[in-house]
Amino acid sequence: MTGDQRLIVVGVDGSEVSKEALRWAARHAEITGDVLRVVTAWRLPPTYGYLPDYSDVDFAAGARETLDSAINAVLGPTPQLSVDARVEEGHPAPVLLAAAREADLLVVGSRGHGAFAEMLLGSTAQHCVHHAPCPVLVVRPQTT
Repeated sequence: MTGDQRLIVVGVDGSEVSKEALRWAARHAEITGDVLRVVTAWRLPPTYGYLPDYSDVDFAAGARETLDSAINAVLGPTPQLSVDARVEEGHPAPVLLAAAREADLLVVGSRGHGAFAEMLLGSTAQHCVHHAPCPVLVVRPQTT
């Protein structure tokens, strides 16, 4: 990043609303010349009373595939802007807040794939709005 470039971080989970967030952030980065960092988070599924054998599952690779697929769907196979794509282990809210420490703007979708868990645990977007060290733009689902 050069001195006059700003950093936009966008959270992607593969949901349509996260793709809308990526689309918005990419358009903004193209107009402003900002750097775009696309982040997705993964973690082991919760278990209750037993420890399943996850030795044959590559959760990080699955998250990378989700991230790459979303970037390709929104920006095409050869994006016109520089994209820093990152896969991080952890719950989405803390992962995005950590990424936002360096950011000038954090863009997230409202009610992505974690919608059911968010009803029980609280919205990742809401958590980011209340705790991010930079402005947060929440992209809401398109209504038809």
